[in-house]
Amino acid sequence: MIFEEVKSFYKSYTGKKCVIGYSFRGREIFAFHIGEDCGRQFISAYAIHGREWITAKLALTHIDIGIKKGGGWIIPLMNPDGAEISCNSCPMWKANARGVDLNCNFDADWGAGRLNTKNRGSENCIGDFPFSETETIALRDFTLKVRPYVTLSFHTKGEEIYWQFDGRGDSRGAEILEQATGYKAKLIYGSAGGYKDWCIKKLHIPAYTIECGSDSLLHPIKKLRHVKKCFKALKIFTEKYGK
Repeated sequence: MIFEEVKSFYKSYTGKKCVIGYSFRGREIFAFHIGEDCGRQFISAYAIHGREWITAKLALTHIDIGIKKGGGWIIPLMNPDGAEISCNSCPMWKANARGVDLNCNFDADWGAGRLNTKNRGSENCIGDFPFSETETIALRDFTLKVRPYVTLSFHTKGEEIYWQFDGRGDSRGAEILEQATGYKAKLIYGSAGGYKDWCIKKLHIPAYTIECGSDSLLHPIKKLRHVKKCFKALKIFTEKYGK
């Protein structure tokens, strides 16, 4: 299971690390620091959707690659319960163990998304109120503690980059990510309540969502090679954008 893989990596990791919180079923949400401690810091989050657990494996490659300038935190598996459900019983499961889509549970036009629902299930459920879930609380509190200059969220799939919300965003980072991945930056409408959205609207910092892997692939993507275009994305982005 991917959670055990990340947990084993955490135990062996000799750098700065911490547990930022726990899932609904009590699994740790691990964070790894790379680069320098001083100066501006980024946050990069992965596998906020259960069936997108391949991005947790991508995160481990990002930790190993490291960066030369600046520093930041990598959170490989934001939704360990959802990943467990996807791996073991319901491959298409997107939500957490309470049936809430975590990327609809942030306080950024919460509930205003075109497909949003309050019905518990695999996807699009917004929860009872913003930050109703232990996982989103953990990411919110950790982000407020770190105060990053930028955040990145790695998802699957579609080979697209989202960088704007509510008419705001920084296109420069999107251009760098385009160059690093070969993906296309795109404006999307009709969604709300995501981590990127909250960072842009409430924290007033640039934030990006990278949809890894071809749209022709089926969820869940199981082969790391299918997201190989993103192997160096974090390294290239932070070294160019962090200047």
